[in-house]
Amino acid sequence: MWGLDRLSAHPTPSGTPPPRRDSYSPAPRRPYQAPGPGPLPPRPGLNPRSSSLSLVSPNSSYTSLPGTNRIPNGGNRRRQGPGGMPPNIPDPLQVLEAILGGPPRKPGGSGEDAEESVPQKPAEVVEDIDFGGLSLREFAAADTPRIRHSSPVHTYSAQSVEEYDREKDKFEDLHLSILACDEVLKSVETYLTNFQSDLGEVSAEIESLQNRSVALNTKLENRKVVEKRLGPAVEDISISPAVVRKIAEGAVDDNFVRALADLEKRSKIINAKVKDQPDIKAIADIKPLIDNLTTKAIERIRDYIVAQIKAIRSPSMNAQIIQQQAFLKYKEIYAFLAKHQPELAQQIAQAYVYTMRWYYLNHFTRYRHALEKLKLHNLDKYNVLGEEPNSKRGGNLLSNARAPSSSHTDPFSLGRRRDLLKSGSTNALTAYLAEEEKTAHYLELPFRSFNLALIDNASFEYTFLTTYFSPAQNFHAISRTFNSIFEPTLSLGQSFTKQLVEGTTDTLGVLLCVRLNQHFAFELQRRKIPAMEGYVNATNMLLWPRFQQILDLHCSSLQKLTSSLPSRGMPGSSLLSSASAASQSTAPTPLTQKVANLLHGILSLSSEAGDDEPVSASVGRLRSEYEAYLMRLSKGISDQRKRERFLQNNYSLICTILADCEGRLGEEVRDHFEGLRAAFDK
Repeated sequence: MWGLDRLSAHPTPSGTPPPRRDSYSPAPRRPYQAPGPGPLPPRPGLNPRSSSLSLVSPNSSYTSLPGTNRIPNGGNRRRQGPGGMPPNIPDPLQVLEAILGGPPRKPGGSGEDAEESVPQKPAEVVEDIDFGGLSLREFAAADTPRIRHSSPVHTYSAQSVEEYDREKDKFEDLHLSILACDEVLKSVETYLTNFQSDLGEVSAEIESLQNRSVALNTKLENRKVVEKRLGPAVEDISISPAVVRKIAEGAVDDNFVRALADLEKRSKIINAKVKDQPDIKAIADIKPLIDNLTTKAIERIRDYIVAQIKAIRSPSMNAQIIQQQAFLKYKEIYAFLAKHQPELAQQIAQAYVYTMRWYYLNHFTRYRHALEKLKLHNLDKYNVLGEEPNSKRGGNLLSNARAPSSSHTDPFSLGRRRDLLKSGSTNALTAYLAEEEKTAHYLELPFRSFNLALIDNASFEYTFLTTYFSPAQNFHAISRTFNSIFEPTLSLGQSFTKQLVEGTTDTLGVLLCVRLNQHFAFELQRRKIPAMEGYVNATNMLLWPRFQQILDLHCSSLQKLTSSLPSRGMPGSSLLSSASAASQSTAPTPLTQKVANLLHGILSLSSEAGDDEPVSASVGRLRSEYEAYLMRLSKGISDQRKRERFLQNNYSLICTILADCEGRLGEEVRDHFEGLRAAFDK
């Protein structure tokens, strides 16, 4: 079709109308011989039509020939006149001839002329005539007959056929291209058909998904409504599989503690619902699981605590590390155990008590042995006020623990020993340093080290007990537990204190121990450790009587010395001075220096003492014995003025040494001696 249109664009001979661009009829084509040479007369208002039979018989051509119009055989020409048909209506015969393909031929003649004059039967009969909604008369009266064939009729000249022959190869290529296009179009058609089918399936699936989405949205909304009402109730009686797995198989850590808390919360709710609504099937189903899980948790807690208690018994193990990292960090697990199995919790607590009792006793026993290796100044019964230096004898009251008193040691002078009381250090002497120490020390150093370590450990243990075993145990139960743990250790501390002070005459050392013990009592009150109050009081009961005994020794030695002096004449004791007895010296005696130093030490350590302490009475007694000794000694001086000068010099020395004493008792004693000095200052 594209080729015919293209070829129809070539010039044709004059008088040949252009080919029609109508579609061809699908009817089979038959050879057709053109009618005779007589052309049909042109009809008014109609264009001559060309026959499509020329496409079938290329040797025949049909052209309009000039000349007169021929009338087909048997046709009568109707005259146009007043009595005939109207002039504007076409002749029906002409319309019929147009339909039949041309005018009829008369038979006759011979040869070729006869064949040409005989009209042939048209190759095909036009069956499809488009009247365009007109009647036959209106159709005939139209300027251009509206006759539509099923296929277009084209009229080609001889030149067109020749052109077709010349371009036959092109037409064949065109034909092949058209066939290839047909194949491509068939594949495209197949693809589009399949695509349409797939698109239909996808559309159906999309519609199905939309329906499912609508249904799911509806279900979701319904579930939200139901969950809003049933969610809290289900959450109360359900337990997560992760919680079950953690309690049954997980390690004891923070997650295990949180799982126990969740289990405890669910247990409370379920137990409450069992009492209120025992017929609920969900509760009946979950209750055995909760009970079994609780039993498993108790078993795992028991194994964990027992393993930690066994670890405390390991050599060189610091129990405080285990208490902090294994017990206190997960203290909730013991509370869980005490709530669900109180008898088992009590047994585990008792096992802990026995272990810690052995632990503290073992370690403090070793520490005491290390402190006993310290060298201490040997101050025995010969280091009292009334004894002469040449009469000293070395004694071993603490076996090899005491060192002989050196010549420069002054047992009556406080000196720097007070620094130990004022020291802000909270560290005790370690066992290793105590074993390696070669320097001699006074007794207050081992006393402070042992008791400081004991108080620190006791404070930590009491805090641990109140934190870990509470609220399973009340205050009184915790106090009993603490006493059970520390009873042998506290007894060891008291025996060590008694060993330090029972054979010594170190007045200032014992009083320093008293003051240290008072500081320990204040520290225990600040830490809120009431369980150590009994130990502090027991230590005081050891120190104060010994202090009184030592002062009694001093007073007894002074009485003995006083009684040994002659009532008149020159004294024979070497305590007066190194000068001869005849010189009648008024210088202070060496005993005055000792008494003044001793009083200064006692008053300095008692600057904050209360009225309830026995220091005041002891100092008063010591002062009276010294004054009696000094007065009897002064009677050996015959000259009254020298005697008064002698007393005035001794009291002045005492007042000078006591000048920096503070506190009520210090001021009282200082004022007393100043009054005596003023009485003899004439």
